[in-house]
Amino acid sequence: MLINSIWTNNDNFKVKRTITVNGLMLHSVGCAQPRAEVFVRNWNGDVGVGVHAFIDGLTGNVYQTLSWNHRAWHCGDAANNTHIGVEMCEPDCITYTSGANFTCSDYERAKAIVTRTYNAAVDLFAQLCNTYNLNPLTDIISHREGALKGIASNHGDPEHLWNGLKTGFTMDGFRQAVKAKMQSAGQAKFEPYRVVVTASVLNVRTGAGTNYNIATQVKKNEVYTIVDEVNGWGKLKSGAGWISLSYTKKL
Repeated sequence: MLINSIWTNNDNFKVKRTITVNGLMLHSVGCAQPRAEVFVRNWNGDVGVGVHAFIDGLTGNVYQTLSWNHRAWHCGDAANNTHIGVEMCEPDCITYTSGANFTCSDYERAKAIVTRTYNAAVDLFAQLCNTYNLNPLTDIISHREGALKGIASNHGDPEHLWNGLKTGFTMDGFRQAVKAKMQSAGQAKFEPYRVVVTASVLNVRTGAGTNYNIATQVKKNEVYTIVDEVNGWGKLKSGAGWISLSYTKKL
């Protein structure tokens, strides 16, 4: 489930810079806290850093904290200007000892939490790849891989967590899982249809929701083709963005 938790007091939100999304970066939070709401609450202030979403370790729910095309300071280097950053919460039964090293008091619980966030990340990244026309095999990286490429700070996540718990998860496997999810979703092909605008003026937004930036506007009685739907929002065939279907009539 995607939960709208857009920050209004976080520094990244206040600056209001946008990016052209060229990739996705997967993180894990680096502390023993499985609840996304804790980060949503504690980072909604003058903390400097910020990400686009957190994945809850107990439910798998995604808490979106910034619009997907909003610039976030999530990796400490150039990829902030090009990549969406998503943090997976971590088990509460691990204890960090030094750097990326940790001990675990309950491996079964820890692996269940990590598996839950992994699967939720696969679903989310498949949706984002479709939205931004990204190749999951080349346009998804971890924070660790970003560091190796010289476009992120020196972190080892999330591989350090996967490896330390012996989950068998890898970034190559993750990318393949996202690709498979996209192919599976594509089997139920969306049938485009036309709508006529019923509002005097209707905002076209960069994503499916009022929390996204306004890209342009359309006017009453204009006709448009919808090529995708998300939660009552329709994606315009022109690529201009999304409109609320509540202010349209299907033809």
